Amino acid sequence: MLLIAGLLAVYTSSYAFGYHDFGDPNFYMKRQLIYAMIGMLALVFFMRLDYNRLRTLSIWMLLGSLAGLALVLSPLGTEVNGARRWLDFGPISVQPSEFAKLSIVVYISAWLSSRGSQVDKFTLGFVPFVLLVGVVGALVVSEPDMGTTVVIVLVACTLFFLAGAPLTHLALLLSSGAALSYLIITTREYQLDRFSAFLEPGADPQGNGYQIIQLLVALGSGGPFGLGWAESRQKHLYLPSAQTDGVFAVLGEEIGFIGLMFIIAIFAFFVLRGLKVTLKSRDQFATLLAMGVISWISFQTLINIAGITRTLPLTGVPLPFLSYGGSALISVMSGVGILLSVSRYTSDQAFPEKEAPAQRGTARRKRKRAGPVFERSPA
Repeated sequence: MLLIAGLLAVYTSSYAFGYHDFGDPNFYMKRQLIYAMIGMLALVFFMRLDYNRLRTLSIWMLLGSLAGLALVLSPLGTEVNGARRWLDFGPISVQPSEFAKLSIVVYISAWLSSRGSQVDKFTLGFVPFVLLVGVVGALVVSEPDMGTTVVIVLVACTLFFLAGAPLTHLALLLSSGAALSYLIITTREYQLDRFSAFLEPGADPQGNGYQIIQLLVALGSGGPFGLGWAESRQKHLYLPSAQTDGVFAVLGEEIGFIGLMFIIAIFAFFVLRGLKVTLKSRDQFATLLAMGVISWISFQTLINIAGITRTLPLTGVPLPFLSYGGSALISVMSGVGILLSVSRYTSDQAFPEKEAPAQRGTARRKRKRAGPVFERSPA
């Protein structure tokens, strides 16, 4: 439902920009449809892959993400509006920071599940964790991409907490991150402009505050029921990046407050189903994987909506499933595939399709009588 809603949202929010920039009102929609098909293939691949194999693949996924983040900062990276976040391969543009979210979830989950009781040790748990997250965060924030950095740190801290890290270590980590964020915001003009626009957008309505003002105008114009499908006015070149950063505001203008509440309800239902998968997971690695994907999508959704509603500074973090962007969509769909792989394991070692039909029915009846299994490894 979210994927279909996203395709519709990209279509209605992007056709004015597609016609203006490329002479094709369906330019962005066509590309997003291709990205959605690739994302579905990635979802099916990870869903059918035994999630335990990700333990071995995690290091290669992390190294690939680090290489991509490093290449972005090299002359091979493409700079757009003062930010270097993309690698262009002809007509294909890749954003490595989006895939870094996926790799950090997989690697941190594998690493923490292998630490066991050492997680609560300062030298064996806290210090390596900080170094790992610090390296990835430093590369992403250098692009600069503060929003993605915040998402990565929040997801990593969530997994660190679930793995058994002491609250004192978490408090030290979060306080240090807050101090570092303040230093970055106050010393970089780009970040400072974003923060100033959040505090007082009316101080520069045609400059730094223009985007947030147009976002609020779009939301306010929708009212309770919206102007009607495809009837948004702000998407006609008034709202910058309507198909990426501002897709939630365009939807609010067209389907209104009630329609947005329905979209948020679908996200909430997704999270609840993900939590159910987590409760049925059979080992710590599966638990951390599932919670990593859920927290990643949840944090990113909250940060995007909070930025558009001026609850938090606007960061440019895409809205999962709904914003235009191939890297973001494929990465999120891959994460959902991992969540589905974890979901396929309850009390049986083998995948369901490897059992005979009669065995599957018997196993389901036994599980129904016995209730959910919460078996955990010694770690």
